[in-house]
Amino acid sequence: MAKHRSLLAVLTAASMLCISVEAKAGPLVDAATKAEQLATSGDPAKARELLRQAVGDFSQTLPFSIGKAVFITKEPAGYAMYEPKDGTVFKTGEALVSYVEPVGLTWKDAATKGKLETHFTVDFDILNPKGDILAGQKAFGDFTFTGYLKNQEIYSTLTIDVSGAPVGDYVLRFHFNDINSGKTATIDQPFKIAGP
Repeated sequence: MAKHRSLLAVLTAASMLCISVEAKAGPLVDAATKAEQLATSGDPAKARELLRQAVGDFSQTLPFSIGKAVFITKEPAGYAMYEPKDGTVFKTGEALVSYVEPVGLTWKDAATKGKLETHFTVDFDILNPKGDILAGQKAFGDFTFTGYLKNQEIYSTLTIDVSGAPVGDYVLRFHFNDINSGKTATIDQPFKIAGP
């Protein structure tokens, strides 16, 4: 009898835990469940659209930050379609080209009815290893994206000319400024100029 009661208590606790987890799962899980139903019932396009909308809404709840920042060898063909530079050592006169993905951008209604818009600027600083700022520029980059959904496949390609800098170690620091929220995200990319 004691084993039966113990098992019943465990099963009751387990079912309450499942209900609790299900209740806290949130809109992403709900959207994924609905998308699966849509896909299996023959509407994959609507399933995909539902997921994109859910991810866009969820992303606005994330802290504004930088998801990826890498030096690249040439202009990317699109989002996540870049060629990373092998290492962080540059020759004298070689430009620094960075591929950067911001995360958690804020969207607002655009001037065109039905469209949404996000807008950010990018400042940069060049620092020495001690943290002293040697050069920089405010609003070096200015990016506006307008569309019908809160697109998450957003990146910027930033090219910095350091041809006058002497051989040595440096840090390239980008400040991304989300205009709609007033938030800033910073990312550092250490690099070295090794000479010709």
